[in-house]
Amino acid sequence: MAYCLLPLDDRGAVRTSALLVGGLVGVAVLFGWEAVMITRSPYPRLRAVEAFATTLSLFLLLFASAYFLLDRATAGSFSESLTRTDALYFALTTFTTVGYGDITARSQTARVLVMLQMTGGLLFVGVAARVLAEAIQAGLRHQHRDRPPGREQPPPTEGGRTPPY
Repeated sequence: MAYCLLPLDDRGAVRTSALLVGGLVGVAVLFGWEAVMITRSPYPRLRAVEAFATTLSLFLLLFASAYFLLDRATAGSFSESLTRTDALYFALTTFTTVGYGDITARSQTARVLVMLQMTGGLLFVGVAARVLAEAIQAGLRHQHRDRPPGREQPPPTEGGRTPPY
């Protein structure tokens, strides 16, 4: 897992905040680019699943990194010291709204960061579902326009088979 190899060091509050904001902007730009690529893909549904999985993974890794760095910069921000695995676990349980309660945000900064993830997670799911559904529909319409009359599936691949999607 590349997350374990990231060079996360104690960057300080300003640099960590800049990393988080820049990362969120990067995730949004990537998602927008993926939506455009879905409309041009011969397999828009598959491309949408890939886009969602990639963007969600980056979103969670970004917050896990921020939690890890915050814990390093300000001891006591969480109910226990966070390893990289703990930070990823906390980001995932927060995103899924399971929140087991074994790790909690204690400092005001940590709580604000968690609230940002909660809000971002809700927006991510809602906006992603809407944007991806529209991109899939646009991709399917684009496919239909480009297909010769009487052809119901895309042309076969090099192996001679037509993919099932």
